[in-house]
Amino acid sequence: MINWFPGHMASSLRMMREELKLVDLIFYVLDSRAPASCKNPLFDEIFSGKRIIYVLNKADLADTAATEAWAAYLSRGGSAAAAVDSTASKSAFSLVKLARDACREKIRRYEAKGVKTAVRAMVTGVPNVGKSTLINNICGRAKTLTGDRPGVTRGKQWVRVNDYFELLDTPGTLYPKLDDETAARRLAYIGSVKDETFDAYALALSLIGELNALDPGILSARYKTEAASDPAVSLENFAKSRGCLLRGGDPDTARMAAALIDDFRKGRLGRLTLDPPPKNSEQV
Repeated sequence: MINWFPGHMASSLRMMREELKLVDLIFYVLDSRAPASCKNPLFDEIFSGKRIIYVLNKADLADTAATEAWAAYLSRGGSAAAAVDSTASKSAFSLVKLARDACREKIRRYEAKGVKTAVRAMVTGVPNVGKSTLINNICGRAKTLTGDRPGVTRGKQWVRVNDYFELLDTPGTLYPKLDDETAARRLAYIGSVKDETFDAYALALSLIGELNALDPGILSARYKTEAASDPAVSLENFAKSRGCLLRGGDPDTARMAAALIDDFRKGRLGRLTLDPPPKNSEQV
């Protein structure tokens, strides 16, 4: 069982509750490769009654058709959704229009009084889904600290995009008990859980199993050798193919496990979505 909930995450939940009255809407950031796994069940209660715009970030790493299906599913019930690659310049600018559209009634009320009002959005999600990178993209320049690991943002930070649009950056927050083991593993695959908290070898074997179920050709294309039915044998074969060897010529499966996980995170295995889009009758 993967479980990681450091103390600052409990503090961030309290902070979100306190700051919620100051914001008009939520930018709920999800990793496009695992949107369902990235949904924190604690947020459902915290954000009840607030307008939500789901941001399917890292869309360049996910299957395009699956991301489109997820966006359509999440755009129900008064919410909105958009697919974004926040590492691509200006790709997140459309979110500003979505936010202002969501707050149209508030803007009109103030305009009727001859006043221009600011729209304020809270940016939230589990660790390492790219919240701070997204904010920097919307701003058009670096205003927040970013990093390709969970836990970079530890406290709240208000960011002024312009005179009439402000964003509240919040720490990535998991839920205290990752009871769904499949979701927990997928959060570990995408880097939302610190690497020190799980066994990379066991996680790599699990990832091999999931990718082989999607398409056995994914891994064989990358590592130039056939994937075996046994993930442990596959990992040994990949290590031999890549020259990850110990003294004596035995496969270095520990190093290969870390390399495979990194290849997945960096998109070197192709555009992949692990959480299949739900059918209309299904709940996420």
